[in-house]
Amino acid sequence: MTTFNEIGISSPIMKALEKMGFEEATPIQAETIPLAMQGNDVIGQAQTGTGKTAAFGIPMIEKIDSKQRKIQGLVVAPTRELAIQVAEELNRLSKFKKVRALAIYGGSPMDRQIRALKDGPQIVVATPGRLLDHMRRKTIRINMVQTAILDEADEMLNMGFIDDIRDILKGIPEERQTLLFSATMPKEIRDIATNLMNDPKEVKVKAKEMTVENIDQFFIEIPEKFKFDTLNNHLDINAPELAIVFSRTKKRVDEITEGLQARGYRAEGIHGDLTQGKRMSVLNKFKGGRVDVLVATDVAARGLDISGVTHVYNFDIPQDPESYVHRIGRTGRAGRTGEAISFITPREMSHLQLIEKVTKSKMKRLTPPTNHDAQKGQQQVTVENILKTIEEKDLKTYHEAANTLLQEHDSISVVAAALKLMTKERRDTPVRISSVAPISVKKAQNSNDRRSNNKRFYGKRNQGGGGRNQGGRNNRKGNFQKRRNRD
Repeated sequence: MTTFNEIGISSPIMKALEKMGFEEATPIQAETIPLAMQGNDVIGQAQTGTGKTAAFGIPMIEKIDSKQRKIQGLVVAPTRELAIQVAEELNRLSKFKKVRALAIYGGSPMDRQIRALKDGPQIVVATPGRLLDHMRRKTIRINMVQTAILDEADEMLNMGFIDDIRDILKGIPEERQTLLFSATMPKEIRDIATNLMNDPKEVKVKAKEMTVENIDQFFIEIPEKFKFDTLNNHLDINAPELAIVFSRTKKRVDEITEGLQARGYRAEGIHGDLTQGKRMSVLNKFKGGRVDVLVATDVAARGLDISGVTHVYNFDIPQDPESYVHRIGRTGRAGRTGEAISFITPREMSHLQLIEKVTKSKMKRLTPPTNHDAQKGQQQVTVENILKTIEEKDLKTYHEAANTLLQEHDSISVVAAALKLMTKERRDTPVRISSVAPISVKKAQNSNDRRSNNKRFYGKRNQGGGGRNQGGRNNRKGNFQKRRNRD
């Protein structure tokens, strides 16, 4: 895998990537970014969820002059949901470069969008029909666009937007850079590449067939702020021999490690900022059983070969399915079974479904364990240790002391006191973990639901703006009625 550092990205974007928790580039990013940063037009063939937004967003943001309050980058996306999502991610990537992206889509008040456009965004992410509306009204000026992106071009073809795309590209200066992304390459998309792009380089990333065996996979849907306590509860209940906790950022690795140590767990962390000597010291402690929990980033865990890992926790879900498979493959080795438990925020559920699809496996939903569950789990560990001691140890030398206790106290109190003495009680030290943005992909259902709606919504194009807007209102009313009927 390639790290973003190796690609040669500027420090403001590197800072944003680190804050977002990305160290390793996905295959589409590793291939596309260098080509695009050299000024090439690029055709990228890749599925949703492979990291396309950063693949086209980083080179586009690198070229933008943040002092110029003019539109210099244009992204055309098939649906409102995708436009919003892409704009959000571009704003995160460009945070420290002071570049701003604005989403423009149908179904939202035109006057509000016009006011937002006057505020001077450098990037516009738009659906085709609404973008053409603004171009005709001259409320969007694209004469300074240096980079044009067509995202999910085959979806736009399926939704009847192919003529719109041609019209949009013809309205942008010819000396622009054009990047086109599509999961499939039908003839109409190839024609755009041939006629409206300049000697494009092709990048093709096929989703690998990935299967996972010997590993029981679970997920817990949990808001970000409850992740750490949920991890604590799980460690108490499962009492793993060796566990690896994966997080997306070096900062969070440090915070989780310090938090676990503060609560009494034997935990150590590894990430890219550690010296090789420190890294080896931590790994030797983990392999030797002096550390129960290893907290790591993907990069730091690369090449780890540790037998005996019983549990892998994805504190943060990785950005691509391949990393997920690499992570959970740390357990379930040498014919043994292992458990992988992923903490998923509500906005990441669509990304979970993508991982399930690519890995051809189904994760079972778990209910978040409570503090009471964790307490019972720790007591159960103690009970099992006592039973094991009864079976395996010679206890005759303790009989006299036991008899004395039982003469003075009832047997329940004596056993309860022994359990309390032997049970590891968690310290309730307050712990704060800094947040990272959720990873999400456009749900396929959103696309399917909107495909027919958008065809109808933009079907009255020749009647001018009023006809189209009226069509939008009628559709929304119709859809509301359908939902009521379904309910």
